[in-house]
Amino acid sequence: MNPLLDRLQPYPFQRLKALLGPVVPSADLRAIDLSIGEPKHPTPQLIKDALSANFAGLAQYPATLGSPALRGAIADWLAQRYDIARPDAEREVLPVNGSREALFSFVQAVIDPSGGAKPVVISPNPFYQIYEGAALLAGAEPYYLNCDAAQRFQPDWASVPEAIWQRTQLVFVCSPGNPTGAVMNLDDWRQLFALSDRYGFVIASDECYSEIWFDTPPLGGLQAARQLGRDYTRLVVFSSLSKRSNAPGLRSGFVAGDAAILAGFLLYRTYHGSAMSATVQAASAAAWRDEAHVEANRAEYRAKFEAVVPLLAGPLAAEWPDAAFYLWAQVPARYQGNDVAFCRDLYAHCRVTVLPGSYLAREAHGSNPGAGRIRIALVAPLADCIEGAQRIAAFSD
Repeated sequence: MNPLLDRLQPYPFQRLKALLGPVVPSADLRAIDLSIGEPKHPTPQLIKDALSANFAGLAQYPATLGSPALRGAIADWLAQRYDIARPDAEREVLPVNGSREALFSFVQAVIDPSGGAKPVVISPNPFYQIYEGAALLAGAEPYYLNCDAAQRFQPDWASVPEAIWQRTQLVFVCSPGNPTGAVMNLDDWRQLFALSDRYGFVIASDECYSEIWFDTPPLGGLQAARQLGRDYTRLVVFSSLSKRSNAPGLRSGFVAGDAAILAGFLLYRTYHGSAMSATVQAASAAAWRDEAHVEANRAEYRAKFEAVVPLLAGPLAAEWPDAAFYLWAQVPARYQGNDVAFCRDLYAHCRVTVLPGSYLAREAHGSNPGAGRIRIALVAPLADCIEGAQRIAAFSD
């Protein structure tokens, strides 16, 4: 077996299961799970209809490049959503089987371990654990940048030592962020682009929460590049229908950006066997071409935040995020920053499941930036989110 597999750490939900397994919660309460960021709103009927109308696609091998119809729908959506010139659907857009698969495989295709120095992949901290696992299995060294409130939950690029920049081949950003919901602004992008120009690393921008926002549509990487008068050199963005369209089981997303990088990634994916079913491609094109269901979805999340934030603002210092469907809340003072103990006790006494913030981060530079926080995913029905928040508030007082 690949010895690098031994470097992979347990997934946060494996750790949560082990933490809560011995706990016997109150039998008088029904379980409310706010731990996993899995959309629970119904999948739009138009996606189901497109699937059922295109079952003939199951009888053919799909092309890894995807159909012109799907690439065109994605290119049109990017142009409309971000107010940019339509990307080249042949060279700058590549359909993928969800952003998770693409994020992992992209690192395998991009990292060059053949040089003398061990390559570095920079990641925000806390982070989506795929970034770390992909880096480790590519033979790279992860370097974590702590994202805390003092830094607007953004990486402090100025803190990275020159020696690390010299070995950096890839930088992950996540905007809107998981778990913080923080959004990069144009100055953030300007600084990162300047560093990429100086050191030559690729930027992988995870934007799968981009369509769950409350006041202002989040700035995207391609949009930032155009606003700064740049092309897409060394920039690739990832997006998905999972959150936007409540279709996590469809496993459909895209990668867009630097045409030269995507050409190499397409070659890798051709050997990797990553083609999307023609049936799923047809449903995906229908989803990217419809905004009505996205607006309705966004409104449902807004209603949840409007109901829940006032309940948890006092006991957990919960605040509205810039975007996404998470609350990145603080544990009560009596727990002295022990988020793991709080989550265990909350489950035992209230039968509400949330995720310890420290499980989403690594100890780096003398601290774990997730410690003392919990991630609350407002994906359950509105009534469950309200009842869960009421139990949390009562337990936290």
